[in-house]
Amino acid sequence: MSITADLRLSVAPMMDWTDPACRYLLRLISRHTRLYTEMVPVQALWYGRAERFLAGHPDESPVAVQLGGSDPEQLAHASALAEQWGYDEVNLNVGCPSSRVQSGRFGACLMREPTLVRELVASMRESTALPVTVKSRIGVDDDDRFDQLCHFTEQIVAGGADVLIVHARKAWLQGLSPKENREVPPLRYETVAALKTAFPDLPIVLNGGIRSLDTAAEWLGPLDGVMIGREAYHNPWLLADADARIFGERDRPPSDRTAVALAYRDYVAARWHGGIPMTRFTRHLAGLFQGLPGARVWRRTLSEAAARKGAGPEVIDAALAARACAVPAGGRPADAAVSNDQSGVSDPGRRTPDCWSP
Repeated sequence: MSITADLRLSVAPMMDWTDPACRYLLRLISRHTRLYTEMVPVQALWYGRAERFLAGHPDESPVAVQLGGSDPEQLAHASALAEQWGYDEVNLNVGCPSSRVQSGRFGACLMREPTLVRELVASMRESTALPVTVKSRIGVDDDDRFDQLCHFTEQIVAGGADVLIVHARKAWLQGLSPKENREVPPLRYETVAALKTAFPDLPIVLNGGIRSLDTAAEWLGPLDGVMIGREAYHNPWLLADADARIFGERDRPPSDRTAVALAYRDYVAARWHGGIPMTRFTRHLAGLFQGLPGARVWRRTLSEAAARKGAGPEVIDAALAARACAVPAGGRPADAAVSNDQSGVSDPGRRTPDCWSP
């Protein structure tokens, strides 16, 4: 599959959210949606912390590592490490507006230094055979004219970038928090579409405000891909139809949420030990049953049980059981039965824990 095809749908890199456990959960739901790590500071990799920042599960692929930095030598080093650790893409963060990131001279502030970004991309390109991509905004502060965006794009293409991912908002480097920078500046999808017209040979991916596969599908054609952010975290099941609708995999029977929860429980059980708070794993599950009966009980049970001292993977079983008990009289909750190994994540020998179990 080409890099363009891989990028038809992806989940954005999100600090504190898209850690290895989150990525594993999302991979249980969609085989083909491309995933991204949290932003990895290249300085940390330079000083030998690859295990902490690059370790993951082999089943996460296709997965990209997003790098944050502005030193060509460090970015080259980090890109080579990414290839050694089995990643499928290296991405340069030129979109984060946080003050902490700006203080390190990387993120969105780099849009004001397109010549430097060209040098950074070139250093990454020379150090790895992986696709090198850039994630940016449409501009920063008052530097958001279309000709400025085109000049920036020309520079990254000259540096050897394979793909540009564009968050369709500009970033305000002062006066707005990172959260406000995701919401206050207006979305300008038409600017991203115009950029594709100006650079027809460059794969361009749209990011920002996408909340459904319907909206994503509308932009596949005008653009080469769509990246979904927080909606995929808060409502991960929206990815359940992605393999069929976006990637054309029609022969895979649909999964079910309970099977995914049980498979994720097994993943947690293999990695958890007493020194790791269970909330580190269960927080990613909160939105799994969004919109279904018992979703509130599911979230509350996960939150309360995982916070108790000594809590382990059994809290996922407890949350499943609590949700089953919350069903109105007359039947099990929708999506509760574990399929007979149809989804690729279920076990025909296991029974869903519920309040009718002996």
